[in-house]
Amino acid sequence: MTGVQTCALPIFALDYIETMRPKWRNKKHADQWVSTIRTYAFPILGQMRLDEIDTPHVQEVLMPIWLKIPESASRLRGRIEKILSAAITYKHRQASNPAVWKGHLENLFPAHQESFKHHKALAYEELPDFMETLKEVEGMSALALQFTILNASRTGEVLLGKRSEINGDIWTIPATRMKAKQEHQVPLCKRSLELLEIAYSQDPESEYLFSRNRKPLSNMGMLTLLKRMKYAVTVHGFRSSFRDWAAERAAYSHEVCEMALAHTIGNKAEAAYRRGDLLEARRKLMVDWEAYCMGNFGKVVALKAA
Repeated sequence: MTGVQTCALPIFALDYIETMRPKWRNKKHADQWVSTIRTYAFPILGQMRLDEIDTPHVQEVLMPIWLKIPESASRLRGRIEKILSAAITYKHRQASNPAVWKGHLENLFPAHQESFKHHKALAYEELPDFMETLKEVEGMSALALQFTILNASRTGEVLLGKRSEINGDIWTIPATRMKAKQEHQVPLCKRSLELLEIAYSQDPESEYLFSRNRKPLSNMGMLTLLKRMKYAVTVHGFRSSFRDWAAERAAYSHEVCEMALAHTIGNKAEAAYRRGDLLEARRKLMVDWEAYCMGNFGKVVALKAA
């Protein structure tokens, strides 16, 4: 491991990731490590020697995202802890590990709420393969689940969604069905529109987006499908998958990502003023998300570059 020849964090961290790469089953897992470390840790720790890093530096890395994107923050903390633990093993540090949670950082950061743990999520690196499998599953629940994932929607928003709410490529969800009790517009991308057409062909007399015999799907339909597919995740958990991907792989602002999830922006005046701009920004975000889910994200980036 070439990291033993230097005390600089970036070289050691990247060498550590390469050393550990063979043990990770998913080949994209190491790339996620590199992405999060580069994005969040290097700007603050990148100019430091391994033996200089202390608790305040780790706090500075984690604080901006600890409450905004809790799952990503927790993963990042764990990765920093493992890198610094390896640095101690290689005798680049003698001090204790400042990224340890139990008995240390747990005294400095509020514990994350358990809500995201209750909604077990699929790692976003696994989504392209999952979506490829899901495409081959027949039935209305499979169509609805694809649509739900591609639009980062809540179950109730989709199951009670009506065809009258679709205008071109915009889906307007009424306030009565939104958690925040505010009307929400969703820009629909190519695959989402295809799914709606397929659903219509299977139940053309229905008023609902996805239905059987003109009746909306059961609230447990998509979850039952996941269990049948042997995935121990929840439908709501795919919103966490989207948020992690948006934070770690997409270059969009926090406000755009939060509005895509129909979360309320703190500054309501700013949110109202920027509504139109955010809709177009969200459209671009969801195009990239769909491309990623369908396994075409790299191709889209290559085309844009060309």
